[in-house]
Amino acid sequence: MVNLKTNVRNGKNGISVIDFDGEVSGFAEDNVMDAYQQASKDDTRAIVLNFEKLEYLNSSGIGLLVTILIRAQRQEVRLLACGLSSHYREIFALTRLDEAIGIYPTESEAIAAANS
Repeated sequence: MVNLKTNVRNGKNGISVIDFDGEVSGFAEDNVMDAYQQASKDDTRAIVLNFEKLEYLNSSGIGLLVTILIRAQRQEVRLLACGLSSHYREIFALTRLDEAIGIYPTESEAIAAANS
């Protein structure tokens, strides 16, 4: 059962935002990959993963984020994240995802970093 809603916003300057609302797990693979596909247009330079409404992330969800990261790197698209709770920031640090995905407190800070 999928308990994840995604919303993709393709913004200015080649920056897209994917909002995650709910649970990122193996059950959400289709949702996550579809959202990434919508966000990664030809002119996309950066994608901000907005986790403000994230309720749950497990190891399968981490695997999905790694898959997105690999795709983004192949397409030379920068990945940034915002809205992570302290618990999930710690998980990003333990899994070293924070070394490949820029972590920012707010969406506006992540977008500003993507523009710099």
